[in-house]
Amino acid sequence: MKHLIEKAAVLHEALPYIRTFHGEIFVIKYGGSAMVDPVLRDSFARDIVLMKYVGLNPIVVHGGGPQIDEKLSALGVDTSRVNGLRITSEAAMEVVEMVLGGKVNQEIVSLIGNNGGRPVGLTGKDDGGFLRGEKLEPVTTADGKSVDLGRVGRIRHINPDVVRRLVLGGFIPVIAPIAVDTDGHALNVNADTVAGELAQAIGARKLVLLTDTAGVRGSDGEVSSALNAADVDRLEAEGVIAGGMIPKVRCALEAVAGGVKKAHIIDGRQKHAVLLELFTDEGIGTQITG
Repeated sequence: MKHLIEKAAVLHEALPYIRTFHGEIFVIKYGGSAMVDPVLRDSFARDIVLMKYVGLNPIVVHGGGPQIDEKLSALGVDTSRVNGLRITSEAAMEVVEMVLGGKVNQEIVSLIGNNGGRPVGLTGKDDGGFLRGEKLEPVTTADGKSVDLGRVGRIRHINPDVVRRLVLGGFIPVIAPIAVDTDGHALNVNADTVAGELAQAIGARKLVLLTDTAGVRGSDGEVSSALNAADVDRLEAEGVIAGGMIPKVRCALEAVAGGVKKAHIIDGRQKHAVLLELFTDEGIGTQITG
């Protein structure tokens, strides 16, 4: 009986959050271990469906870097990275479209559908071109060389109408981060960036970034439950926030500055990570505010 009472207590703890968030849009960037581990993949899909059934409106934006690397290798397509960015030739871009817009997107759609949701797979290029982008400028390497990144881009404009209509129709959009330029060519865009820009464009209540870390650590080495812009500036200056965490934190701050109420950086390796962050008093990751 005690075990059952504890389950009821969990539901009671979640109730104020469910009431507050009812009808709101949540953009969730899905990537890392949560996309690879079979248990975590199924758990994530069930959690997204649960969010929809209790009255929230989740939108999933997914990555797929490891899957792209695997396919490129299998096809013998050369690939390399500069400053953490994949050089994406025309041949590599075809593979990116095939993997992100095809295999990975449809796998996520199937998982959500199999758990009772109504998912719809989208890419920013093929579905009304709602993600408009432009090619990134060449980058300079540590030895001073200028390198063209190929079909790597940034978002210039998002038309959220098609996504909003799906949300209002009871569907769960699942979005591959492929944009289109003014000439109709596909662009490979960072999934965190797409999630953050979409959250702003569609007026999301929250942006949630799943990572393979426990959250953003403070000067004491412990995960910070909440950070604001001033905290982030200080921790970056101290070298505490460094490497790959910098663009994620900056993405979160930009989303908040653009109207998203809060952003969250959480550990996707934790089962039920999204639910634990959104529906419990303590949470499990780092909340970013303005």
